[in-house]
Amino acid sequence: MDVLKKIPKSITFLLGMTILTGVIYPAAVTLAAQLAFPGKANGSLLVVKGEVRGSTLLAQKFESPRFFQARPSASDYAYVGAGASNLGRVSADLAKAVADRRAAWQARFGAAGGSSAASEDMLYASASGLDPDISLEAALAQAGNVAKARGLSPAAEAALVGEIRGEAKRATGLIGPPRVNVVSLNALLETDPAFGGNGNGG
Repeated sequence: MDVLKKIPKSITFLLGMTILTGVIYPAAVTLAAQLAFPGKANGSLLVVKGEVRGSTLLAQKFESPRFFQARPSASDYAYVGAGASNLGRVSADLAKAVADRRAAWQARFGAAGGSSAASEDMLYASASGLDPDISLEAALAQAGNVAKARGLSPAAEAALVGEIRGEAKRATGLIGPPRVNVVSLNALLETDPAFGGNGNGG
């Protein structure tokens, strides 16, 4: 009989905790996030010309010479099922992939980029396969080619290099090498008239 008397209290406690932790707490956290940092709370979405083009947290595939290349992706930048290749250093498949990427880099960026050597982040895919950041070295090596493809003047190319260095300074914390968010950088190219964009960014 004592057990039966406790059932209503147990049900009441369960319902109360469900409402508290399943409704009130998530709603409070969501509201606080929307008020404090709405951009990050909504996924750091990238809006160009009034349209959502992706997120600054997720890399995209950029093939046009008018844009900076992102890091290689083992999943070919697919958001569903993204991840690493899980190939070890002694893997023949990994060695071939790296050799192919090195050759492609040298063919594309060797001359105008000022250096034929690709940085490691452009040879190896990240663990997530969707890392939006590239090293400052990799960004600067691509600047010459991007400027040429866009027909930029020497002054505009110098301004682009300045933007790259500025982005690296803003994005890099106290620990870790300088990095550049390639998604944000390409959005700047598309929207800023100084770099051949149409200026209609959102």
